[in-house]
Amino acid sequence: MSSLSPLPIQSVAAGWRLPGIANLHSHAFQRAMAGLAERQTHPSDSFWTWRDTMYRMAARFDPDTLHAVATQLYVEMLEAGYTTVCEFHYLHHAPDGSAYATPTAMSDALAAAAREAGIRLTLLPVLYMTGGFDGRELNPRQRRFGHDVEGYLRLFHALHARQDDMLRVGCALHSLRAVPAVAMRSVLDALPAEARIHIHIAEQVGEVQDCLAVRDLRPVEWLLRNADLDPRWTLVHATHLNDGEVQGIARSGATVAICPTTEANLGDGLFRLRDHLDAGGAWGIGSDSHISVSPVEELRWLEYGQRLGTRRRNIAIGPGSPGVGATLLRGALASAAQATGFDGVDDSLVLDADAPVLAAASADDVAERWIFSGNRPLVREVHVGGRQLVAEGRHPQRGTIAARYADALRKLLRD
Repeated sequence: MSSLSPLPIQSVAAGWRLPGIANLHSHAFQRAMAGLAERQTHPSDSFWTWRDTMYRMAARFDPDTLHAVATQLYVEMLEAGYTTVCEFHYLHHAPDGSAYATPTAMSDALAAAAREAGIRLTLLPVLYMTGGFDGRELNPRQRRFGHDVEGYLRLFHALHARQDDMLRVGCALHSLRAVPAVAMRSVLDALPAEARIHIHIAEQVGEVQDCLAVRDLRPVEWLLRNADLDPRWTLVHATHLNDGEVQGIARSGATVAICPTTEANLGDGLFRLRDHLDAGGAWGIGSDSHISVSPVEELRWLEYGQRLGTRRRNIAIGPGSPGVGATLLRGALASAAQATGFDGVDDSLVLDADAPVLAAASADDVAERWIFSGNRPLVREVHVGGRQLVAEGRHPQRGTIAARYADALRKLLRD
C-alpha cells in the first residue's frame, strides 16, 4: 500500500480551505431524469431496464435543452465543491441519428455551459459503434450516439483544437461492447500523446459474462492484454474484478472512477476498494447519473458500502492516516490531474467555519466532520482559475440558470 501525501488543508478567515475536487464521470443530460426512474417497470428491474428510461429521455434533447440542463448541473457541482468535471458525452447527433448542421453542436452546448458556470471541463466525446459484444448494429434509440472511426476522429480533432486553460479534450470509449477491438486500436493510434482516455468497464455482471462468451476473457483482463494501459487511462466503475485485474489496474497506473451513488442506484455492486488501496491503485469519484451532486455523498457512500459489505468500520485508511475522511479526500485529490489533464491548477473550496458541525474543528478532524457529519451544505466559497464563483454557498447566477433549467425540464417532460 502506497503512502499518500499530507492533506493540503489550511485555516483561513472564512473557514477551512481545501483544493477543489474533480468529478471524474458525468453524463450531464441525465440530471434531468434524476428521480424519474424510481418506479418499477419490471419484476427484476436492473441497470438494463433503467436504460429504457434513459433512452426515452436522451431522445428528447437538443443543443438548447442540453445547454440549460448542463449549466444547472455545473452550478450545482461548483456549489458542492467540484471545480473540474469530466463529461462523458455521447449525445452527438439528432434523435434520428442524422448529423446536426454543425457536427459539434451538442459538444458546443456542453462547453458553453461549463464556461457560463465557470467550471473546468474535460470534454470526452464518446466513440459508440455497436450494440453488443457480438457486433450487432445500434438500435434506433442508440443511433444518435453512433460514429464510425473516421467521423469520430473528425469530431475529436475539431474539439481538441479548442483546448484552453479551462477546457481539455480527451477520448471516451463507451465500453468494450460498443467499440470493436480493431476500431479501438485505430482510434488509440490516432490520439495525441497527452490525450486522456476514459472507458466504462466491468460495471455489470452481464457485461462480464458477455465478454467471456465472445472474447474469452473478462473485460478488464481483455483490456490489460490488448491496450497499453497507463496513467492516461481512467476505468469507469470497474465494479466486478478478480484478483489479477485488481493488481493489473494498480500496476498500470490507470485511475478507477468510482461512482458510488449511481452504482448503488442502479444496483451495480461494490467496488473492491480495500484491495485496490492495498495494491496502491489510483482512484477518484464521479457523480455519473447525478441522482446526487455531492462529493460528500460519493465519498461517504464509498466508505459505507465497504462497511455494509464487510460488517466492519473505518475501511479506507492509509499508512499514517487513521482518519477515513482525510484518507478519502487525499485519494480523490491525488488522481485529479492524471484523470482530467489539468495539472498545476490552484482551485479551491472553503468550508464554513461557522457551521455548527465544524465548531471547534481542527486540521486533524475537519475532513471527517465534513464527510460524516450530516447533509447540510458546508461549502462557503469556491475559487476556480483565480475567480471566486461561489460566495456564501451560492453561485451568483444561480437564479437565472435555475429558471432556464426549469423551462427546459418542462419542455423535456412535456407529453
